[in-house]
Amino acid sequence: MTRNNLLDVNVLIALTEPGHKHHERAQEWLRSPGIGRLGVCPITEAGLIRVTTNPAYRPGPRTMEQATAILQSLQGYPGYCYWAIDESWVTLTAPLAARIFGHQQVTDAYLLGLAIKEKLALVTFDKGIEYLAGAEFSENVLLLE
Repeated sequence: MTRNNLLDVNVLIALTEPGHKHHERAQEWLRSPGIGRLGVCPITEAGLIRVTTNPAYRPGPRTMEQATAILQSLQGYPGYCYWAIDESWVTLTAPLAARIFGHQQVTDAYLLGLAIKEKLALVTFDKGIEYLAGAEFSENVLLLE
């Protein structure tokens, strides 16, 4: 069964950063059969740029131009998709409200809410997103381990 996927920021960075500790695992998943459409949204695009251009991220961080070029190159990937966010945080996270406990879940909840709305799997290395999804939305999370 093919599934459509929204890349979490951590997976997006791992896929595009050869020195990342999860790069090989992310690449292995990307090469697996039947992954379906592969996409990003405004939050994950901004996250990639924010993290990889931060001087604290690694010695010699990417320039803004380099980070932007990486996002543009993803558009050529077969099955690439861009999911716009046209709903408020409150609306998209409503199904998860009972499991949102702190500030560190704000972005995760928004991405998972988008995945639920669009019938996607949020592909992530973050085990906490499984808790956030609960049994009800477990099909909307693909945890890479």
